[in-house]
Amino acid sequence: QKMGDVRLPRHMFLWCLSAIYMFAFASLYVQIPGLYGNEGVLPARWQLRVSGKSVVEQLKDSPTLLWFGPRLGLDTQQCMELLSLTGALLSLMTLALPVLRDCRVFLVLWILYLSLYQVQTQDNLLLETGFLAILIAPMKMPWSSKVRLHDSVTFWLARWLLFRLMFVSGVVKLTSRCPTWWGLTALTYHYETQCIPTPLAWFAHQLPVWLQKLSVVGTFVIEIAVPFMFFSPIRRHRLAAFYMQVLLQVLIILSGNYNFFNILTITLCLSLLDDQHVNFWLRRPTPKTKTSLQTLLSRLAVMLEIGTYALLGYWTVKYFDLQVDWENKSVSSKTAFMYFEFNGFLKTVTVPSIWIGVLSLTWEIISSMCACVRGVLWRLWSTIQWAVMAAATVSMFAISLVPYTYFEYDAHSNLWPGVRTAFELTDRYQLVNSYGLFRRMTGIGGRPEVVIEGSMDRNTWTEIEFMYKPGNMSTAPPVVAPHQPRLDWQMWFAALGPHTQSPWFSSLLHRLLQGKQDVIRLIQTDESQYPFSKQPPAYLRAHRYKYRFSEPKEDGSYPQRWWRRVYVEEFYPMVHLGDSYLEQMLVQHGLKDKAPLRRSSNAWLPRLLHHVGEHAREMPAPLLLWTLFSSAATVCLLNSLRSHAHQHQHESLQNKHADKQATGETRSSVAQEDEKKHEEEDAKDDAEEDGKEQEEDATAEEEQEGEIEEEVDSLRKRK
Repeated sequence: QKMGDVRLPRHMFLWCLSAIYMFAFASLYVQIPGLYGNEGVLPARWQLRVSGKSVVEQLKDSPTLLWFGPRLGLDTQQCMELLSLTGALLSLMTLALPVLRDCRVFLVLWILYLSLYQVQTQDNLLLETGFLAILIAPMKMPWSSKVRLHDSVTFWLARWLLFRLMFVSGVVKLTSRCPTWWGLTALTYHYETQCIPTPLAWFAHQLPVWLQKLSVVGTFVIEIAVPFMFFSPIRRHRLAAFYMQVLLQVLIILSGNYNFFNILTITLCLSLLDDQHVNFWLRRPTPKTKTSLQTLLSRLAVMLEIGTYALLGYWTVKYFDLQVDWENKSVSSKTAFMYFEFNGFLKTVTVPSIWIGVLSLTWEIISSMCACVRGVLWRLWSTIQWAVMAAATVSMFAISLVPYTYFEYDAHSNLWPGVRTAFELTDRYQLVNSYGLFRRMTGIGGRPEVVIEGSMDRNTWTEIEFMYKPGNMSTAPPVVAPHQPRLDWQMWFAALGPHTQSPWFSSLLHRLLQGKQDVIRLIQTDESQYPFSKQPPAYLRAHRYKYRFSEPKEDGSYPQRWWRRVYVEEFYPMVHLGDSYLEQMLVQHGLKDKAPLRRSSNAWLPRLLHHVGEHAREMPAPLLLWTLFSSAATVCLLNSLRSHAHQHQHESLQNKHADKQATGETRSSVAQEDEKKHEEEDAKDDAEEDGKEQEEDATAEEEQEGEIEEEVDSLRKRK
């Protein structure tokens, strides 16, 4: 692709990433007091304890700006709130104003999120994508607003990241030897056992088994085979791969709440597009001029394209034994290969996949080098820029090979030691990561769910309902994306094992017994929905249930309840404040305060943070996130319409000026023609007058000659 062919997809990528940063910062901001606050479930001050080390040594141990909190008079909670609030506001402005989509702004956003990552340790994909945005985004030069440092090479890294994400996610489903993936029955369990399903998940769960198995086959094809089309030299291959990847992500969004993860994956898919296709979406005409050679090559590309799809379909039918049952109107499927055969496939394809990446990157670098720039100095500047960006892209690609080859031992062990060393040096910054989604399917016998109960007298027990996770069987599953309710997610993980594997659960019960409002807001934003809003419970306990989706009635009507459940066992024994077992668990896992809390400062910054937080957390988090996004998107749309109107006005003025020039030229030409006509008429008149004079002269001469002849005749007669 030539320079500028991916300008529009790159702008779309940066715009979408700005929105995702806003979602991430704002979602975390409203949960900080309850999760990581001084009276939260896991106070952040326990993870970042002040020691006698210098700031430089602390940054080496844990690269985060939270170390500078005491210098501003802020404790760890307040500093986290400041960083997340700053990130949310900055990303909101970046979303609304195109001028802020600069690499330095994305550097600040990445540093802010990396600082928060040291406490909340989630969202590796956002950190890696955010670092790529620093390389992809342009940089305005200080000496001119029109001069920007940009390139078309670094955007290729987003495509390589998408390849690693999707290919490895498909591979690990089979290397894990999970029987549901190998038996193609994973989706018969997935919809009801995922973290937080949506209402559409209930309907998807009711689909026939053969269609569920066929959907698993489609998932394997899209995640394992299709990613190789990302690097195809045929443009339509990349476009087809784009639509297949987006289709998969949209289906996941409709059936499950996975915060902003799927939106981020779709954002990475934009690296498969080009300006021509985006202009097709926008109904903008693009000039199409083809030579005879290009026409021949396009016909050859169509043949190769059809051959690729035919080969892909043949392999799908062969390796998943697809057979159409016309009588039952269904399609049967099963895996027609063994585990050792799949391992052999991985050994065969892993190293070639790396070389495919090398060839694709080499082509991007060479093609971007051929950009034509006028002037010696500008050509020198363009060459330096190209060399720096190409070196950065090659370095990122080389480092990413370390986590990419984790699933294949031979390829991983044969990597150059220098690449391993570089990866180890940069690992703490999360520049590149390994991925593997839905490695094993959980909750095969029903989704395990922990239900907390509270009581004042140990006789009457009341269940404590969470806003998002399943609890009340009559409550419909929610739609919360792109918000990530972290406590509800952790409750899902806690239900998969004993409570000792989730030590934070003891701290949660302890905070609920104390009646801490920040923790209660994680469970119910509207405190009137919390059964112990007036007085904390005296006793708490937790039980484990197995939840399943309800089934339609025999007449086809929908049931009154969304869920059905079966009691399994006690998850956490009954405890109260001062209970010996609860105290033992808190001390064992280091969750008990050893020193009293310091009094909060009365400075203006802590008071401002407290005031903003109180108002922001009154609104449900999903509504807050979509309100912010809608506001920024509206501003962005108005700016776009205004610039479009200004451009249209400018074009109309140019057209008027051109018309005036054309009219002036027409008038001058008419005047010239009139002058020519006048000259011709004058010339004709002169000619006619000359002719008349000549005729008169000739007539006079003839008359004179006649008179002379008459006189001569008269003289002769006289003689």
